Amino acid sequence: MKTRKLPSFSERVRDVVLKIPKGKTMTYKEVARRASSSGASRAVGNIMKKNFDRKIPCHRVIRSDGGMGGYNRGGAESKRKLLKREGAL
Repeated sequence: MKTRKLPSFSERVRDVVLKIPKGKTMTYKEVARRASSSGASRAVGNIMKKNFDRKIPCHRVIRSDGGMGGYNRGGAESKRKLLKREGAL
């Protein structure tokens, strides 16, 4: 019998973030919870920091206090501009 490989936490995080619609945001904590690891918000941030796949809208993930958090394509101000353009802010 073949065993099926379960997706890694990183893959689950990317799947959750892929589903955030344009004009919406989700917190690092909420992404972690939906990826089945509610206490791993910092890990979500590290995964997003290493994401260079433009198909994954990592700019839509923000801090619980409403802060931008980091963004590997131009910093927090660049992230803020993208979110404003999408109507999320």
